Amino acid sequence: MLTRLSYRIHTTLERHLPEQRLFLKSDTETRFIRLRSSTQAIALVFGALALAWTILATAILLLDSISAGTSRQQVARQQALYEQRLNDLSADRDLRADEAASSQGRFNLALAQVSQMQARLLASEDRRRELETGIDVIQNTLRGVIKERDSVRAQLASLSDAPAAGRTEEEKLADADATLEMMTASLGATAQQRDVMQTQAVKADERTAKVTQEKQQLEARNDAIFEQLEQALTVSVEPLDKMFREAGQSPEKLLSEVRKGYSGQGGPLTPISLSTSGMAPSADEQRANAILKSLDNMNMYRIAAFKAPFGMPVKTAVRYTSGFGGRNDPLGRGFRRHEGQDMAGDYGTPIYSTADGVVTYAGWENGYGRLVKIQHAFGIETRYGHMSQIRAEVGQKVSRGDQIGDMGNSGRSTGTHLHYEIRIGGSAINPMTFIKAAKNVF
Repeated sequence: MLTRLSYRIHTTLERHLPEQRLFLKSDTETRFIRLRSSTQAIALVFGALALAWTILATAILLLDSISAGTSRQQVARQQALYEQRLNDLSADRDLRADEAASSQGRFNLALAQVSQMQARLLASEDRRRELETGIDVIQNTLRGVIKERDSVRAQLASLSDAPAAGRTEEEKLADADATLEMMTASLGATAQQRDVMQTQAVKADERTAKVTQEKQQLEARNDAIFEQLEQALTVSVEPLDKMFREAGQSPEKLLSEVRKGYSGQGGPLTPISLSTSGMAPSADEQRANAILKSLDNMNMYRIAAFKAPFGMPVKTAVRYTSGFGGRNDPLGRGFRRHEGQDMAGDYGTPIYSTADGVVTYAGWENGYGRLVKIQHAFGIETRYGHMSQIRAEVGQKVSRGDQIGDMGNSGRSTGTHLHYEIRIGGSAINPMTFIKAAKNVF
């Protein structure tokens, strides 16, 4: 049975792959190599397998290259968007700060003008009261003069009826005419003075109404300015507050700790205090102080953002490999806890500090290889492992974006990458929490 099967296979191979002979001729002799059908079939099979393997490997390499290029482009676009967002926020913050300073100047000027208007208004009120008092006095005087005039007329009438002894009729008439002329002149002057005082009172009322209207318009403009400033501060502060909360940090605690290190006061952001008689601040003063407090909080947020690790340790395209948490050991030593985020990239890629801080360790450590530790504010520490070269020293103060080393493959590592850790109070947390929280701000 086996002989018949082998015969059929051999016959089929002979039909498609007839026996070939390869002649090798020299000067003295001629030899040949016989290539049987089975030998040719085996060679074709191995050649086809080699060709298929070559095609498959090439396809895998091309797909990996395409995906790596796409990832780099996406990371580059995201980084460009982050930088653009940061620049826009910085420009908006500066613009709002300038507007706040300008508005504060206008507000102070407006308050001074209001104070002047109030002083003029009070003076006008006092003048009006004085005029009213003067008019009353003049009216009372006029009534007395009128009574005196009526009394004199009555006396003249009685004198005309009963002539006095020793005086002629002409003397009596001349005396009465002189008395009437004097009283008429006095009454005319009194009436003229009354008219002048009434005119001054009307003008004082008009000035008072005008000052009141200007004060109302000024208060309306101040309300509009305050509303614009409050809206701008809300838009600027909310993303920062959200970023800290998503990173698991308490904004109130962070601001309190930042103020401890920046406790100096003074300058244009000191609270407004215009009362000198122990009176409570006005509503405008309270709103202005609230705006200044919000500006101070935004400045504290900016300082805290640079002291916390919200930056990226690399600025080029990387591929996120092992994440935070449990994983299978890459060297085949079982299931282990991974306390950081691995970022694979090119050998020698620059590595940067993600926040302001002080270098506490720079050297070789088992497992990490070449390692740099940086201590930041709020009890936060970052670690950068497996570097090919260290570019920082112990005790060195670094700022966000300062280069501290190059990406490598030192220590317990299977390929070129950066092992990035964030520790709070000595306990490791997921670095992606800070990286994702900063996406909407930086």
